[in-house]
Amino acid sequence: MVDNSSSAARQFSQEEQFRLLVQGVTDYAIYLISPEGIVTSWNSGAQRIKGYEAEEIVGHHFSKFYTLEDRLRGLPERALRTAAESGRYEHEGLRVRKDGSTFWAHVIVDAITDKNGRIIGFGKVTRDVTEKRDNADALAVANAALFQSQKMEALGKLTGGIAHDFNNLLTVVTSGLEVLTAQYPVVEGARTLDSMRRALAKAAVLTQQLLSFARQEPLKTAVVELNTAIREFEPVLRRAGDSSIRYIFDLASMSIMVEIDAARFETTLLNLVVNACHAMPEGGQLKIKSRIVDLREVESGLSLPPGSYAQISVSDTGHGMTPEIRRRVFEPFFTTKELGKGTGLGLSQVYGFTTQSGGEIKVDSALELGTTFTLYFPLAKDKELAPTEETAMETVLIVDDQEDLLHVTSELFSALGYKTYMAKNGTEALEILESGTAINLLFSDIVMPGGISGVELARQVERRFPEIKIILSSGHSFSALPSAADELHKYAFISKPYQLADLAKKIRALH
Repeated sequence: MVDNSSSAARQFSQEEQFRLLVQGVTDYAIYLISPEGIVTSWNSGAQRIKGYEAEEIVGHHFSKFYTLEDRLRGLPERALRTAAESGRYEHEGLRVRKDGSTFWAHVIVDAITDKNGRIIGFGKVTRDVTEKRDNADALAVANAALFQSQKMEALGKLTGGIAHDFNNLLTVVTSGLEVLTAQYPVVEGARTLDSMRRALAKAAVLTQQLLSFARQEPLKTAVVELNTAIREFEPVLRRAGDSSIRYIFDLASMSIMVEIDAARFETTLLNLVVNACHAMPEGGQLKIKSRIVDLREVESGLSLPPGSYAQISVSDTGHGMTPEIRRRVFEPFFTTKELGKGTGLGLSQVYGFTTQSGGEIKVDSALELGTTFTLYFPLAKDKELAPTEETAMETVLIVDDQEDLLHVTSELFSALGYKTYMAKNGTEALEILESGTAINLLFSDIVMPGGISGVELARQVERRFPEIKIILSSGHSFSALPSAADELHKYAFISKPYQLADLAKKIRALH
C-alpha cells in the first residue's frame, strides 16, 4: 500500500524549496505570466528591480514594464508570440520601473506547456544590465580614444619625420640660390630666380604647418593675458567673416595668464574662426568664450591632470559635423572643402599648437546644431629666464651629418665674413674644439648619428667652452626631444630651411 501522505509531504517539501529558491533570488526578476500576459507570481528580485510589491502588480498586464514607444510598436505582444511559436524569446531593451525611471534589461521569456503541449503560461526572467552596459560603453569610448590618440601620435611622427627631411632638402636649395646670387650678382632679379624663391617660401610654410601638427615647431613662449590677446586680435577675427556673421565675445572678468606663443595662439584662434565662418555660409552666430575651469569639478573627458586651466571655446551655429568627420577633423590634409579650397592643415595646426603648449582640445558637434572647439591651457607659473652674454664672433664651427647641407651652410657663413670649420657629427666637433682651434660660434644640427645629438653637444660646449656662442638648427625643434624641452631658452634656434638674411639676423641677436 502506497503511503500517499508521505508522498504528498515530499512533494510539498520540493515545491516549498523551489518557492524559497525563487523568492531568495534578488539579482533576477522571476515571475509567471498567463497566456494573456497577466502577471500571476512575483519574486523579491522583481520587487527590487522593478519597484512593485507583489499585491501592486499581480493581476496586471506585464506590458506595464515597457516604454510607451515599445508598447505602441507591439513589442510585449511580439515577445509572447515569439515565445509561443519557438518556445523562447530573448531580448535587451529599456524597461520602466514603478517610479517612472528606466533601466536596461536583459529579458528571457520561456513558454510553459502542459503534458499535452498546450501553453498554460510563460516564465519570465529579467536582469538589470544597465551597469554592465554602461561599463561596456565606457570601455568602448576609452578604446576609441586610445586608438585615436595612437593614430594621431603615429601620424605626428610620420609627418614630423617627412617634414624634417624635406626641410634639409629645402635648405640645400635655398642656401644654394643665395650662394649663386652672391657669386654671380648678374643673375639677381631674374624672373626664374624670383619664381623659385616664391616656390621655396611656400614649401617652407607647408613644412612648418606639418611640423606644427607634429608638435615639432619651435614655440616662442611668453606669459600672456588671454583676454587682452583676444581683444587686441578682435578686429582681425571679425574680418574673417562677413556681415551675416554675428560675433559674441564672452570673456572672463578675471585675468587669465598662460605661457604660450602669442603669435601661434592668434593663428590658432583665426583658424578656428575661419573654420566656423565656412560652416555658416548663410550666416549665423559665432561665440568666443574664455573661462578658468577646475577639471576636478567638471566632467571634462580629457586626459589632462586635475587642476585649474584656461578654457577658450569657439562656437558656431553652422551645419555641424558627422561623427566620422569629427573623428578625423584634426588629421593633416583631411578636408571637406572642394578641391583647391584648402589644404586641410588649419585644424591640424590648431591640434599641434594646443598639445605642444601642454594643453588639449575637444570638439563637440552635431548635424544642424553647430560646432564648438574648446581649448585648455595650463595656467602660467613664474619662470626665470637665463641671462645672455655678448661676445664677438669671427669663426664658426658648423656641425651637420648632411654633407650637402654642411658645405652650403659653410658658404653662407663665408659670405657673412666668417672663417668656417666643419664637422659631420658631435665627436668630430669636440675633437676640433679640444685641439685648441679658436671658435667663437657653434652652429649645429640637432638630430645627428653617432650618439651625440646637437643638444648634448651644446651642453658639453656650454660646460667646457662657456665663451662660445651657440645656435642650434633643425627641421625639428627642441620640443621634439624630451630632454631638450626645458633648455629651449638657453640656446638660439633657427628653423630649416634658412636663408642668408635669417642667419645674419640670428647672429646679430646674439650680440
